[in-house]
Amino acid sequence: MSKSVYLGMTADIIHPGIINIINEGAKYGELTVGLLTDSAIVTHKRLPYLNYEQRRAVVESIKGVARVVPQEEWSYVPNLRRYRPDFIIHGDDWKTNYLSKIREEVYEAMKEWGGQVIEIPYTQGINSSALAENAAGIGTTPDIRRATLRRLIAAKPVVRIMEAHSGLSGLIIEHTELMKEDGLHSFDGMWSSSLTDSTDKGKPDIEAVDLTTRMQSLTDILECTTKPIIYDGDTGGIPEHFVFTVRTLERNGVSAVIIEDKKGLKKNSLFGTEAKQVLASEEEFCHKISEGKKAQVTKDFMIIARIEEIIAGYSVDDALKKAFAAVKAGADGIMIHSKDKSGADIKEFCTRFRKEYATVPLVLVPTTYNMFTEQELAAWGANIIIYANHMLRAAYPAMVRCAQTILQAERSLETDEFCMPIKQILELIPGTK
Repeated sequence: MSKSVYLGMTADIIHPGIINIINEGAKYGELTVGLLTDSAIVTHKRLPYLNYEQRRAVVESIKGVARVVPQEEWSYVPNLRRYRPDFIIHGDDWKTNYLSKIREEVYEAMKEWGGQVIEIPYTQGINSSALAENAAGIGTTPDIRRATLRRLIAAKPVVRIMEAHSGLSGLIIEHTELMKEDGLHSFDGMWSSSLTDSTDKGKPDIEAVDLTTRMQSLTDILECTTKPIIYDGDTGGIPEHFVFTVRTLERNGVSAVIIEDKKGLKKNSLFGTEAKQVLASEEEFCHKISEGKKAQVTKDFMIIARIEEIIAGYSVDDALKKAFAAVKAGADGIMIHSKDKSGADIKEFCTRFRKEYATVPLVLVPTTYNMFTEQELAAWGANIIIYANHMLRAAYPAMVRCAQTILQAERSLETDEFCMPIKQILELIPGTK
């Protein structure tokens, strides 16, 4: 009877090192590849370029692979206990890299049934991380970028989105990451905010201005980043205009547009109920959503309904009624907004919404109720967290401090302690090294 061999891999980039370890594994018996799912990968590394089905199709076609099974967790142990292979094969680089703890767990698990761990010498000259970095440097395509948001929602407990108002802020979001005990933390995508875009241009946050100026800022971000973008569509305008917006954004690779149920001259929600907004009727809002859904070409693009009832002074019941109608009209997700610092109304909305729709994505913008962590908001039912204006809010005081310091000192020497070297900032820009 043939021996069984297990090999876990992500298989996002197939290189000679991968082929070598498959060939070696097949020498010991029937080789099962445990292919990590997107959700298993994404909490520790970036989302793979290819989705699970695409990666499975590639691996199944490689000579020496007997079968491919999903590995739903970062740890190999659950699958090892399920399949109880005679051997597990792995590159010996895991002795010293970030998988060293996993290696210890694997050795302990294999002892349970007398299995053997086989470590293959690492293929010199091949670095998967470097290959991935080079691929990221090449960029992306509109189709790949557009589809990424839905993949992230399916793979992650919470999708973390940060506001970008320029190409430079987009680059910071693209590359900032932090390794913590539970894995790699980074921003999953960007929020193209009408507020921060107009403020960056020194103009009021008025929808009429946005329609004529925002595409250039969006293009600046698209050209130097690869992560998905959610576009702040304000009210979306009249249905005929919204149809055009959907087609333009979709064609350029934007993943989603969020439109709010207001009408008339825009007033920012942060001004509250003193200047109470006129909200679109349920029929008007749902018609606009329906027309937008008819206009899109791909299944990847998302139209998310922003429900303003709570922030405009209406009840949670009113907000839920409008949200349920929006979903029935075709909305791919719901964004609920509030300036109540306690977050109580948002929590009530999310809890009640989830009883009606278990899987429709919920988007929260915890600018005022920012004492809650992403994990706490996820427990309420949130899928996407948007940090809607923090990059611009952080930049403004820093620039004011710099300007005031130069006026006070009548030279720039005193700014050196809080200004990054020009060489370092140029290194952020692709093509300047």
